[in-house]
Amino acid sequence: MRSLPVLLVIGYVWPEPNSSAAGNRMMQLLLLFKRVNYHIVFASAAQKSGFESDLTALGIEEKTIQLNHSSFDDFIAILQPQVVLFDRYFMEEQFAWRISKICPNALKILDTEDLHFLRYARHQAWKENREIEISDLQSDYAKREIASILRCDCTLIISKYEMDLLQNTFKIDPKLLFYFPLLMHASITDIPSFENRKDFVFIGNFWHEPNWQALRYLKDSIWPILAKIVPHASLQIYGAYASQKVMQLHNPKQRFLVKGRAGDASQIMRQARVCLAPLQFGAGLKGKLLEAMQNGTPSVTTWIGAEGIANEKDWPGFIANTPEMIAQAAAQLYNEVETWQESQKKGFDCLNSEFKAALFETTFIAHLNELRQHLTRYRQANFMGAILQYHTMASTEYMSRWIELKTKHE
Repeated sequence: MRSLPVLLVIGYVWPEPNSSAAGNRMMQLLLLFKRVNYHIVFASAAQKSGFESDLTALGIEEKTIQLNHSSFDDFIAILQPQVVLFDRYFMEEQFAWRISKICPNALKILDTEDLHFLRYARHQAWKENREIEISDLQSDYAKREIASILRCDCTLIISKYEMDLLQNTFKIDPKLLFYFPLLMHASITDIPSFENRKDFVFIGNFWHEPNWQALRYLKDSIWPILAKIVPHASLQIYGAYASQKVMQLHNPKQRFLVKGRAGDASQIMRQARVCLAPLQFGAGLKGKLLEAMQNGTPSVTTWIGAEGIANEKDWPGFIANTPEMIAQAAAQLYNEVETWQESQKKGFDCLNSEFKAALFETTFIAHLNELRQHLTRYRQANFMGAILQYHTMASTEYMSRWIELKTKHE
């Protein structure tokens, strides 16, 4: 018999901390629960890529599960987790009704990573070259994601902007939300100086559409201007899952160098003088920009990239939103040592005041303990969530069972 409380994490993918901020975020959560003495089981229906963390080496059990299959019911009936964490809302949609049916007293946590419906709405508006409208936000994606938030006991939100959006635009009860950003610390030792760095860098997982579009924006609109202003610098592009269309942008004559997956992203960031992240749409927090701050690398980004991190006055570099302004700001950072050093300090200050683990971890665990102790009372206060769960179990359950039966007979 286990003496430790059991945490079941249902992952959308197996965590790859060196490939994406989402993977790093998941590892932060797992290690936190490990430190406070949870027995952790990480389960996923995804295929392994070969780049995922070895969770078993950390004392975390791994379990491969199937979608729309009653074997999951048998698995959790034996496991009996006290806490279940869903990695993004589509995992909650797939598995939460089974958890509620078999382990009704398990505390359900949703980790959003970012608000997918917000990213989708901004992408649609960007494709149509217009401002985002309230109708974009009230999409079917929003209905699904917000329903998932309401069904869970606690939802982790990584961006203050998204906290405000949920509470003020969608009127979500603040008691259902917990602000828990990406956690970073300033690595101020052994940081290369301005003189010992060179080139610009862009890092991003290319499975993520905003990163691919930002790279195209760099190639087509920004680098032709910036390359002329800073004629001796190159732009180095790194990112996991670079497809053929990404690699085809490699052009040594133009000093536009596509390198593919980064072996050590922190080391690459430390060697660069300026990080570029001209994101045109997206949501959540941009891990690449926090990582730049952590390694003392000033950056130039758009208001989308800076959202939830810092305002224009406190940004460790510049926020700019046109190709010409981005190029001029990047050149200024690259060439002016005092501006660069001042920006680097702003980055360290930002991490220490807004993203240190000590600011969030203890409060989060105390909140979960409170929820576990008084779960019935909290759920009674969330009657809308109970209604949504009732109808979800009446629809999703039967759809899932139909898919399972159909698969068996094919």
